[in-house]
Amino acid sequence: MEWSEVEIHTVNEAVEPVANLLSEYGASGVAIEDAADFFKEREDQFGEIYALSREDYPEDGVIVKAYFLKTNEFLQQIPEMELGLRNLSEFDIPLGNFKFFVNDVNDEDWATAWKKYYHPVQITDHITVAPTWEEYTPRADELVIELDPGMAFGTGTHPTTQLSMRALSEFLKKGDRVIDVGTGSGVLAILSAKLGAHSVLALDLDEVAVRAARENVEQNQVANLVELRQNDLLNGINQEADLIVANILAEVILLFPKDVHRLLKPGGIFIASGIIEGKAEDVREALIEASLTVLETRQQGDWGAIIAKRGEE
Repeated sequence: MEWSEVEIHTVNEAVEPVANLLSEYGASGVAIEDAADFFKEREDQFGEIYALSREDYPEDGVIVKAYFLKTNEFLQQIPEMELGLRNLSEFDIPLGNFKFFVNDVNDEDWATAWKKYYHPVQITDHITVAPTWEEYTPRADELVIELDPGMAFGTGTHPTTQLSMRALSEFLKKGDRVIDVGTGSGVLAILSAKLGAHSVLALDLDEVAVRAARENVEQNQVANLVELRQNDLLNGINQEADLIVANILAEVILLFPKDVHRLLKPGGIFIASGIIEGKAEDVREALIEASLTVLETRQQGDWGAIIAKRGEE
């Protein structure tokens, strides 16, 4: 099979929206090369779990590489794809010195090249995300989520995912019924199940993401707890939840706060992540307007998460 590699030069703040858009166009996998990953200091409390090489990273900014089967359909959609990526700036997403390239790669190169960018990532001192192909020996008190990052987005490396996972570890109670809106790779749904949720409904509009999440759910042996469904946000969903989590863009979160209030049980928690700096106040106002109480706002780099609660009425 012939493959094409779409190479995007941008900045860290744009990684998640760029990756999501590439997924919507049918990317079969993605690799992220972020110069900041090589230079940033690691927290010693988690031990040395990174083995990074400088030559794997760009001089500055971020390079996102997505892989597509080289079909006539793909070739015809290249101009539309590039325009869609450039138009992300209309949502106040900085793109930096944006560059767009399309390269040919052979099947063998694609099968292994992207794996060198993924290593175990420790989210807290008790939660780690590890690639399925790397051996990782957890401590007795450590919870490990095994993912194949080539199948979907949400590997635990992006600040929005880490913010969501840490919030889940604090606010999810054993026996909670959880809804994960925009599940992607399924990482938050899997974590919810492993933290003791009674059940998890994981939703994503992208059929490819649902299939990928299903494989990851099965890999982590939580298929009995996680129901995966292709769905547009919370439209048509009627089952109540103790906790709802959504790790998606602020512009998308703004579309469904009233649905969150409708589905949350009294006292239920909403974790909203993927909120780029500058959009937090818009999201806060929308949550308050939907009769939710904002408990706190958290920040990691340029990204934020908001934890809100439905009243005990």
